[in-house]
Amino acid sequence: MNLFLPPLRAAMNLLPSAIPARQRRMAGTIATVDGIGYVMPVNSEPSPVLMTAFPIDAGAAAALLPGKELHPFRLPGGKSLLVVTVINYLATDIGAYIEYSLAIAVTHGARPAPPLLPLMLQRTLNFGQYVVDLPVSTEISVKGGKGIWGMPKHQASLDFLVTEKTVSSAYELDGELGCLIEIDRPPATSLPLKVGAVNYCSFRGLLYKSSIYFAGTADVAFGKAASARVRFGPLPQVAGLAALEVGPQPLFTMYIPDSHGVLDDHFEAWFQYGDGQAPPGGDGLDSVATLGLGEDWPPPPTRSGVRAP
Repeated sequence: MNLFLPPLRAAMNLLPSAIPARQRRMAGTIATVDGIGYVMPVNSEPSPVLMTAFPIDAGAAAALLPGKELHPFRLPGGKSLLVVTVINYLATDIGAYIEYSLAIAVTHGARPAPPLLPLMLQRTLNFGQYVVDLPVSTEISVKGGKGIWGMPKHQASLDFLVTEKTVSSAYELDGELGCLIEIDRPPATSLPLKVGAVNYCSFRGLLYKSSIYFAGTADVAFGKAASARVRFGPLPQVAGLAALEVGPQPLFTMYIPDSHGVLDDHFEAWFQYGDGQAPPGGDGLDSVATLGLGEDWPPPPTRSGVRAP
């Protein structure tokens, strides 16, 4: 692998930025939405990220997806993917906060896609992730992310701990464990990353689609070289995820110590529909209508007696 790293880095450096030209054109302009001021584009300064993905039961994953147009991404053998991404935003227009994403890899369309093909035809097959739970550190992050982009944000106790050997993050609410994720630090591959990703989220009975773009220097491990542990607690927000028969071997682990992110201000939304009674569509407007612009964090997770297995 080491022999291939220098030419791989050189090739990846030649890739164009994933950020759309419109986002670059609006740089420095001002926007105010729901009382929140943004210097465009909606970006973050260098912030560390941990990311990993575990195989899960595709049938159980399908039961967590709303409506009729989201389908679990499938691996050969019928498994799908649980994607865990934690971003320690050190500097944004709405202050510092941690964002803890628990999601299922999906495609969007009339029919499920063939196994693996969405990785090669991401736009054609509308590949992305359906965000099941998205705790964050601050009230203003909930107000913006949920009220504008439809993300299932709620405030919780979060941390982001980096050691020489591991990167981990705990999520607790009212003293109860939601999730603990820990990855063994991948080798220092230092791959220049320029990628975009799509989030699907439920809010107000609508399915929202938003896009985010990342650049940074990624340390990555794949297959048996990747090592991570995830543990879910008793919180109802993660009950469905805990029942997904999460496999112990992640497909990959990634640590980006210096990510730069841009959240696209363009998003789409559709009605969620089903046969007979309409399917659940996330929280309603009442969940954000009274929120303020607070940037205070709850006390950090205690992690008392809790370790990832």
